[in-house]
Amino acid sequence: MKPWTAERTTDDSLHLDAIPLRTLVRRPPIVVPPDLSIRAAAQLMREQRVSSVLVVRDGALVGLVTDRDLRNRVVAEGLDTNRPIAEIATTTLHTVDIGDHAFDALLLMARLNIHHVPVMDASRVVGVITSSDVQQQQSNSAVNLAGAIYRQDSVEDLVATSARIGQLQQQLAASGTNAHTTGRLVSAMTDAVTSRLLQLAHERLGPPPVPFAWVAAGSQGRNEQTAKSDQDNCMILDDRYDATLHGAYFEALARFVCDGLNACGYVYCPGEMMAMTDAWRQPQWRWREYFDSWIERPEPKALMLTCVFFDQRFVYGERTLLDTLRAQVLQRTPGQRIFLAHMVSNALTHQPPLGWLGGINAIRHGEHEGTVDLKHSGIVPIIDLARIYALAGGSAAVSTRERLQAAADSGEITAERTRDLIDALDFLSGLRIQHQARLMSKGQTADNYLRLDALSELERRHLKDAFAVVKDLQGVLEKRYLAGRF
Repeated sequence: MKPWTAERTTDDSLHLDAIPLRTLVRRPPIVVPPDLSIRAAAQLMREQRVSSVLVVRDGALVGLVTDRDLRNRVVAEGLDTNRPIAEIATTTLHTVDIGDHAFDALLLMARLNIHHVPVMDASRVVGVITSSDVQQQQSNSAVNLAGAIYRQDSVEDLVATSARIGQLQQQLAASGTNAHTTGRLVSAMTDAVTSRLLQLAHERLGPPPVPFAWVAAGSQGRNEQTAKSDQDNCMILDDRYDATLHGAYFEALARFVCDGLNACGYVYCPGEMMAMTDAWRQPQWRWREYFDSWIERPEPKALMLTCVFFDQRFVYGERTLLDTLRAQVLQRTPGQRIFLAHMVSNALTHQPPLGWLGGINAIRHGEHEGTVDLKHSGIVPIIDLARIYALAGGSAAVSTRERLQAAADSGEITAERTRDLIDALDFLSGLRIQHQARLMSKGQTADNYLRLDALSELERRHLKDAFAVVKDLQGVLEKRYLAGRF
């Protein structure tokens, strides 16, 4: 099978995901104390040739002042420049971590329409990233799409703009971008659509009565979305939530966002695992009870819910609500052998389609006769393996690749087997993305069913090898957790 191709484009923004912010922080931040005069701070900015200063008190970052602040809050208002700099500083700060990537910083700037973001190493500020710092690295078409999403003022406008996400995936496929980066970029666009819908909901409904976290689950949560995706999401509410006082607000909020996502092409979850479903819009204490019950009583439905909701990632709101919940859950899962055994048994329901002699068994009947289901026969089994390794090791990683790497570091799996699984994941995911790009280029709906007769002999051998790697590792976990237990 010849790789699907389109007019090749040069888009350096596709590499932003691989650029760590630490490589863009070229100098220590310029910091000033809160009581320094505005005039003295402005003189310091001129001397250091910087467009911002950070206000620090006792080693802690408390504010940011930019050239724009001096213009709008001082000159335009005729403010006395002998006043303390703290009086004009922005004190509600959004920061990025030194371990983040350039793409994360540009998405944050696009969402908030800001141009300066402090860079933190734990609680210590180590620099400032500006939009120009990052934009020098790329031609920014992917980031332009995110920016366009955040500029839309209605659901109807978002629907039109989000149609470009499929075009982005085709462009990524044509440029040879790997599956890991493609999934991350496509998921980031879904995050942007979700965040903008939440902003529009706040404009309509008012501010939330208590803090909440909007959380992505499933493939979006793992940063592994492709064009063929439904929505999996939930809300974690602050424990001060009172259903009588606050229930109507959050029900309306969730309905607005889920309806908007559906309109934008992220169809409703067939299993109703969405924030608009009452069960998945709950305070933090209730979510703790959910996970406790799923671990203690791993019935089939509990295992299915664990597979979806363990793959959680923060999107919008109060991040600590998810972070504390995940930390508490991950303290429980290591050593829970009965629970893990049930998870392994559940994972084995998805098997690579290999025959007794090692050949690939295509689907024999029905609409997809002659094809293999790349998702459920190859990619999902790897996702399941990685999730079990994460549960067994108490790893906070969410993406499949990061979970496999963490499993190797913790000894759950050897480094050699980890490389084999990651190679298999990359190959299967790449086939899937190229297949979907071909379908979309013909105006057809993307799916996961690839015809075996469309593959070259070399590609069929690679596919067989990838399936064999998955089947071998499934056998290892079966022996480890299921021998003599069922």
